[in-house]
Amino acid sequence: MPEQPYQPEGAIAGTGMGGAMDLATSEATALEGAPAGPGGTGPQGRPRSLWSDAWRDLRRNPVFLLSALVILFLVLIALWPSAIAPGSPLACDLAKSQDGAGPGAPFGYDGQGCNVYTRTVHGARASVTVGLCATLGVALFGSVLGGLAGYYGGVWDSVLSRVTDIFFAIPVVLGGLVLLSVVTSNTVWPVIGFMVLLGWPQISRIARGSVITAKQHDYVQAARALGASDSRILLRHIAPNAVAPVIVVATIALGTYIALEATLSYLGVGLRPPSVSWGIDISAASPYVRNAPHALLWPSGALAVTVLAFIMLGDAVRDALDPKLR
Repeated sequence: MPEQPYQPEGAIAGTGMGGAMDLATSEATALEGAPAGPGGTGPQGRPRSLWSDAWRDLRRNPVFLLSALVILFLVLIALWPSAIAPGSPLACDLAKSQDGAGPGAPFGYDGQGCNVYTRTVHGARASVTVGLCATLGVALFGSVLGGLAGYYGGVWDSVLSRVTDIFFAIPVVLGGLVLLSVVTSNTVWPVIGFMVLLGWPQISRIARGSVITAKQHDYVQAARALGASDSRILLRHIAPNAVAPVIVVATIALGTYIALEATLSYLGVGLRPPSVSWGIDISAASPYVRNAPHALLWPSGALAVTVLAFIMLGDAVRDALDPKLR
């Protein structure tokens, strides 16, 4: 018999079948742990999802990191304002009316002798609560109505389109003046309910368009051909691929709702004293802005920074989730 050529352990050996090869155990293990490949692929060439790509881009975006830190700080002081501003925001002393900065009051005092620093910190709770709850309510309500209309179409879609046209014709500030002027509650819930009532049509149209686009894809047709129910198709196949535009619009709108709450409170129909809100403080400080500009500067600055942070966050999320930018 002819001698077989020597093959060292771990070498690639021919099988005699014209090209099939075996790899040593060590080499196979090394390949399994190989890093992600080029072109948006993960280990072993598996493609990454839209959400993993978006999270990777967001972590590298300084705009997202900066805005996220600001928002995290706002959420923390909204939950525990007394941690950095001890004392009651309702404790006022007329003897200190319009005084400047002093011990325990780095922002000075307003016209009623209230500590501007304490009221500014405590005012974050109302703004953050209204913004988050209104955005969540608008996103859920608008997404459900728009998603169902886009999926089923027909009369349901036509009726919803006409209803959204009616709501779009209502001026937001004027609607707030009319609807909230008859409300006597001092809580944030009437304001949140008003924002959900007038804010859902925008999200509804975004969700409707996304669902109409998603339901025409091949994977939806394949799921329907295999006998999947409408609820399964909507929840498992269409919703994960149609929710990205809704998240982007809702994130940007969050800052708008915070500004709207301050506007309504400034006009006297949103939150009312003794509630603590940046809009209330801005309204109270406006008459004596010449004598005590600090009372207007600090709540206005806090409002501007908060709205800007959420808008920047929404822009970063939009850039990360937009496939056209890849």
